[in-house]
Amino acid sequence: MSMNILVAGATGKTGQHLVQDLVDQGHNLTALVRETSDTRAFPQGVNLRNGDLTDLQPGVCDGMDAVIFAAGSGGSTGPEMTDKVDRDGAKRLVDLAGEAGVSRFVMLSSVGADQSNPEGDLAHYLKAKHDADEHLKASGLTYAILRPVALTDDGRSDSVILGEKVDKGGQASRADVAQLLAEAATTGRFDGMALEMQSA
Repeated sequence: MSMNILVAGATGKTGQHLVQDLVDQGHNLTALVRETSDTRAFPQGVNLRNGDLTDLQPGVCDGMDAVIFAAGSGGSTGPEMTDKVDRDGAKRLVDLAGEAGVSRFVMLSSVGADQSNPEGDLAHYLKAKHDADEHLKASGLTYAILRPVALTDDGRSDSVILGEKVDKGGQASRADVAQLLAEAATTGRFDGMALEMQSA
């Protein structure tokens, strides 16, 4: 059955794989984009909805069956933008999805985001992701949270590893991550779960 799905982060490397997967599956895909976003790589039939994750307006989730947060501030931005996009933007999108009656919210998170007080070079980023994940869990929405290990631009692999068997020092291809995000949004297979994943 075709679903109406909103993707935040659709122009990113993982997001572009995700958009293509969902369109190929016959879903009605809407990309949440800034006015300055380059959308030329999108396949035909993708709908655009203007929205900035640092200042989301009411109504951006209206009419959607599922919402996928696959956005990120990027590795070159500072802590302030990490908070604005990865934490506050994600939380705001969760709230707007709830107001719109969205039936499922899928969050792209990160390995290590299960820690409330992470340490190391990525501590600030992981804390932001943790706070967003916890907000989603408490929202009352049907949710799925995917926490991949280090991302690569490799193609789709033959299989993926999920849960406790994941090697936290391993790698996950963006193509595999996108496939799982699409599956989470459209099948309900991962409802109520926060799963670490890697490519096999």
